[in-house]
Amino acid sequence: MSLFSSGKYSTLRMPTSGERKMVIPDGSWVKCKNCGQTLYTDRLSDNLLVCWYCNCHLPMNAHARIVSLTDPDSFQEMDRDLHSEDFLHFTDSKSYASRLAESEKKTGLNDAIVCGRAKLDGHPYMLGVMDFRFMGASMGSVVGEKIARMVEAATAERLTVVLVTASGGARMQEGIMSLMQMAKTCAALERHSEAGLGYITILTNPTYGGVTASFASIGDVILAEPGAMIGFAGPRVIQETTNSKLPEGFQTAEFLLEKGLIDRVVERKNLRKELDLLLAFFKN
Repeated sequence: MSLFSSGKYSTLRMPTSGERKMVIPDGSWVKCKNCGQTLYTDRLSDNLLVCWYCNCHLPMNAHARIVSLTDPDSFQEMDRDLHSEDFLHFTDSKSYASRLAESEKKTGLNDAIVCGRAKLDGHPYMLGVMDFRFMGASMGSVVGEKIARMVEAATAERLTVVLVTASGGARMQEGIMSLMQMAKTCAALERHSEAGLGYITILTNPTYGGVTASFASIGDVILAEPGAMIGFAGPRVIQETTNSKLPEGFQTAEFLLEKGLIDRVVERKNLRKELDLLLAFFKN
């Protein structure tokens, strides 16, 4: 029997005359968005979703990020029952309520951030991870509320807070209520700081808007992944508004490291060790 006639290879076939490529099973390969190379998904997962050709750090969902930064089975999610509501009855091309429903179905999440108690190498801490798949990880009332509750719990339990950011900014469908989350999260973090407790942020691609202008950029230690785009408004908007040419590498993690906004650019394969060292430091 031919190798390609049965089993897991049955979806493959040899090219016929005039064809130049083999049909690949769906989900087996992806293309790197940076260099365009074809990447085998199983190997990509083992490589923490980092392209081995160009070192592009591809998007990582909240679940995978939590697994990569915690001890096995140590994460305990908080406030899973909080869901956003369409209190403004916002509608453009599609209602806000339908967008929320679609995002929940697509991601299995209740909103754009997952927060909870965690451990890394035995060090207890509070971890919040934003997930860009949920409406671009835009910051609405639920995102701000979950962060504030997590920080307040960390202050009460005297634990370090770690936030992994990825966001397009404030959620326009919630209007001024979304912008209020900037003040609410920063106020909770200020009380946490006054208690002498640590706060670490890990900025991933992309981190923009009200998230950058609030809790993402006020960590005691600010880390970022290589190539992450970080800013308030995007480069194109700034360039068109100011009618000026922007510096090369503008808003990349490396550019912001040079300018002093962030403390270190850390490759994903080293983040776990880096965070472990920082948690040990703040524990002391």
